[in-house]
Amino acid sequence: MNDSNSIKVAIIDMNMGFPNQGMRGIQEILHQYKTDNHLNLTIDIFDIRKKGEVPDLSYNIYISSGGPGNPYDGEGQQWESSFFNLLDQIDNFNLISDEKKYAFLICHSFQLGCRKYQLGEVTQRKSNAFGIFPISLTAEGEKEPIFNGLNNPFFSVDSRDWQVIQPNRKAFEKIGAKLLAIEKDRPHVDLERCMMAIRFSPYVIGTQFHPEADPTGMKIYLLQEEKKEAIIKNHGEDKYYDMLNSLENPDRIMLTKGVILPNFLDEAIHALQFA
Repeated sequence: MNDSNSIKVAIIDMNMGFPNQGMRGIQEILHQYKTDNHLNLTIDIFDIRKKGEVPDLSYNIYISSGGPGNPYDGEGQQWESSFFNLLDQIDNFNLISDEKKYAFLICHSFQLGCRKYQLGEVTQRKSNAFGIFPISLTAEGEKEPIFNGLNNPFFSVDSRDWQVIQPNRKAFEKIGAKLLAIEKDRPHVDLERCMMAIRFSPYVIGTQFHPEADPTGMKIYLLQEEKKEAIIKNHGEDKYYDMLNSLENPDRIMLTKGVILPNFLDEAIHALQFA
């Protein structure tokens, strides 16, 4: 980069105008990182699903959010075509340029990425997954710098009706992708473990869970009557109160929020400053 302290970040908003805590979480992490590291870091937000806004290739870092709904909703729509085109542009740019562009795909964006690269089957779950759950790192995940500082398993916020299962090994090999994390392994339950984190390329990574989630946002959700009832129905009352009580536990979602996206930013910005 010409100016080693000038970083441009594009946040791609997949929320379709629905209120959410994720966008606040992403922006908080970026603003904190900017302050802590004394960076000239600028942030622009692109509402892709509702307004069709798409960032160009002038950004150094792209963070694409989670969002509501079916990950097939965008089929045949301009916004999905634009999103997939942007991923292609980032991949192509990184093939020919010494200075790389970095991207992080969260939840809905992760499912779209898995569809685009055909890395697995994107299917509807039997029941909604919502709450704070343990996530297990694979052997590749244990070597992944993004997770440095986390335990195995670690805890994060999961919020989805869809999942990516049945890893397509040929598709993984074709693009050099690596499976980094899966749902907690439960041998006694006859349900396939879904994929929870993938490194799509050396510069693009994604998680099914929400690394930006924090106790403030999670408490707002957990105290909603419909969320409370759903968790108790699916996991029991003890599990619900365990989630509520674990919000301030420094080893759970506070640790995950403080590790994953900051590690991603460290990796991207260090590479950019020395390109």
